[in-house]
Amino acid sequence: MATLKDLRNRIKSVKSTQKITKAMKMVAAAKLRKAQDRAEKGRPYSEKMNSIITNLNSSIVDKASAPKLLVGNGKSQKHLCIVMTADRGLCGGFNTSICRKARSFFNEQLKLGKELKIITVGSKGNDQLKRVFGKYIVEKISFKDLKEITVNEADLITSKIISMYTKDEFDICTIFYNKFKSVISQIPQAQQIIPIPANDEERKNLENNNDQSQYEYEPEEEEILENLLPKNISTQIFKAFLENAASEQGSRMSAMDNATRNAGDLINKLTINYNRSRQAVITKELIEIISGAESL
Repeated sequence: MATLKDLRNRIKSVKSTQKITKAMKMVAAAKLRKAQDRAEKGRPYSEKMNSIITNLNSSIVDKASAPKLLVGNGKSQKHLCIVMTADRGLCGGFNTSICRKARSFFNEQLKLGKELKIITVGSKGNDQLKRVFGKYIVEKISFKDLKEITVNEADLITSKIISMYTKDEFDICTIFYNKFKSVISQIPQAQQIIPIPANDEERKNLENNNDQSQYEYEPEEEEILENLLPKNISTQIFKAFLENAASEQGSRMSAMDNATRNAGDLINKLTINYNRSRQAVITKELIEIISGAESL
């Protein structure tokens, strides 16, 4: 049985932890406002960019002469997966939900006999995936020392992806991240960025209308797409960074709020236990005094 001193020390320790979790919740709440604002402002641009590229893919008739970044190389054997997680923990199930989505995709592809290559962006994702899928991880990227992710980091990853694609190291590239919905809800995403998936509905509309000249190019098509396609990949990766940043702070805020509440409940239970133990000690001492007095 714990002594009164042990109970006092335990209560003091839990109160210190409660102060830390409460402070972390407040910090996460402050960071969330900025991260959420950046994510929401970035969505229209990234969604419109992706929509244009998707519709462009749907309108292409001659796939052989189209850019490979847009239509692919016609194969689907080798898959490159970019798993984007946080470099820090204490954010609830944020990292776990992304890794769970990724693991499900990995197992599905391996069952189909596909080749798998993984690039982890964020140390927490690498820590969770290396136990089972360590042999498939080809590179680990971490931006732990940066206070804020910028477009430069997205361009860095994009250059790596395009370099691997030009060397025929993969056929399909998919990124995994969390889309921010609310403080208590983040939705894991698996988005294919190479090649761009064709919009079947748009393609049917074009075929029904016999419209094969939806886009006009100035300057030439090759020159525009040469810049536009890598830009779209970088945009989608940067969007994933922004969504992850907001999701991480929202998940951390929720986790620290729960931790603060749990610490409060534990303090109440320990206090009750301490008071009962203290009362028992006092009662025992009184009984010993009374028994001693009666014996005299």
